[in-house]
Amino acid sequence: MSRDRLAPRAATGLAVAVVVVVASFVVPPLTGWDVDARSDMVGLPPLHGFVDVRWSATSVLAVLVAVAGVWRGEHLARTLSWRRLLLTSYVVGLVWLVALALVDGEVGLTRVMTSPSEYMVTAREITDVPAMLREYVDRIPYTAPDNWPIHLAGHPPGAVLFHVALVRLGLGGDLVSALVIVTIAATIPLATLVTLRLLGAEGFGRLAAPFLVLSPAAVFLAVSADAVFAACAAWGLAALAASATSTVRGRLVGWGVVAGLLLGWCVMSSYGLPLLGILALAVLWLARSWWPLPVAAAAALAVVLGFAVLGFSWWGAYPVLHDRYWAGLASTRPFSYWVWGNLGALLVSGGPLLGAGLAVAARRHIGPSRTVAVLAGAAALAIALADLSRMSKAEVERIWLPFVPWLTVSLSLLPGGWLRWGLGLQVLTALVVEHLLYTSW
Repeated sequence: MSRDRLAPRAATGLAVAVVVVVASFVVPPLTGWDVDARSDMVGLPPLHGFVDVRWSATSVLAVLVAVAGVWRGEHLARTLSWRRLLLTSYVVGLVWLVALALVDGEVGLTRVMTSPSEYMVTAREITDVPAMLREYVDRIPYTAPDNWPIHLAGHPPGAVLFHVALVRLGLGGDLVSALVIVTIAATIPLATLVTLRLLGAEGFGRLAAPFLVLSPAAVFLAVSADAVFAACAAWGLAALAASATSTVRGRLVGWGVVAGLLLGWCVMSSYGLPLLGILALAVLWLARSWWPLPVAAAAALAVVLGFAVLGFSWWGAYPVLHDRYWAGLASTRPFSYWVWGNLGALLVSGGPLLGAGLAVAARRHIGPSRTVAVLAGAAALAIALADLSRMSKAEVERIWLPFVPWLTVSLSLLPGGWLRWGLGLQVLTALVVEHLLYTSW
């Protein structure tokens, strides 16, 4: 089937996505359904935020980047050399992230760093890392007299240790640490493109590049710790692809170790990221090589067991976290709303065009397009499992960021006539969300 004949399928997927997004916003207020989007004020479900119309001088910059991307993005992605494409993607992505964040002024970058419920405030107080790891599980429950703030309690210690490392390196200031995270976040499109090229889908990677760089997810990547998780996951999968496609044993082992260490660190940063294993298996299947699996698995296990030796066991912490989670808002957030309301939040974070991309990806593909479809399908499966677990009720516009790039690659499968205006829809989504909503991240 030619790409242009996929238009009806794509249109159906987009229509469904729009319906889900609209319903997720309008059903609670129209019905008076209290879905506990926020604990501290009236929220705007399905997002963890509220209406707050604003603009600034950097709004102009964000609009200019968006217009230039829609106008020239596809042409440059097709014609630039590979290295120049990666460099351009990084620079434009970094400007896009910063321009959107600065719509709120400097606080748009630093507010997460100054929040006592996040990581940096506590990271500055940690002077004994081994002691912190030994007492970590005991401080998760609400009933603990010195219980962790919500984000530390809700994540393994890898997340806060990243911030501790920034402090120890002299990068623990509010603005400096925020810029470090944004600098890391801007590498996510590069890692995704590298993975696609290694798996023989460079052409589709080039078509996906503008969507990866100018993703609405930028609103939530700048600045949240989940941006670091997403980058770590993306480079871990890229390393796994490098290992699986290598014909030299040393490189196979070396890249396999790198992949395992990065993906293992993801597991020790967020309880939901073992689901990256689905994407990892998809990468190996597409590469038709399972040799890196034991190497990467051993390296990842070494990370997890290393934490256990130091006093924190993932398997011991998760049940305690589960109890704290259900002692809080999870018990009052209705699953009957969030099981589909989460999808509305995801389609805001990733952009409503994901509905069209996934609809097209769901058909049978051969050749390089199959690579794209399998990766998008693996990400969709991981999200479905996270959603059905009942451990991801709300805030998924941030929590599911590590899976968004792999959903976004499906947009490269859209009919040719959809690429430019589809990118316009994506950047418009980002601009509207950033200028009309306070999103907490």
